[in-house]
Amino acid sequence: MKNILKITFQLIIVTMFIGCTNQTDKAGVMVLVDLQSKPDEVSNMKSFLAEVLPDTRSYTGCQSLEVFTNKDDDANLVLVEFWDTKAHYEEYLNWRGETGALDKLGEMIAKEPTIRYFNKTSSY
Repeated sequence: MKNILKITFQLIIVTMFIGCTNQTDKAGVMVLVDLQSKPDEVSNMKSFLAEVLPDTRSYTGCQSLEVFTNKDDDANLVLVEFWDTKAHYEEYLNWRGETGALDKLGEMIAKEPTIRYFNKTSSY
């Protein structure tokens, strides 16, 4: 029984390690989207993102997407996204424009969003 628990634990550790490294190994591009909500629109923007981001996560080429709130500014959100290619993200962004979601988001933000693209350099 003790050996079974030991083997199970080792498999869990290996699975966690593989799961962590596989995501970054297959990531073609990391996209950081910095959004600054109008102070009176924070709640609406968070609700809107909760409504639309499930479709983003299932869009072709999207590997993962997480939303982070700035600890010092609740109106500042950063989306950390991994896409197969920059072209996949741009295609997605065009689709969001066609659906009107970008116009709706535009009504809630205080300034133009910053979108930055990163390639993986190395696993230091």
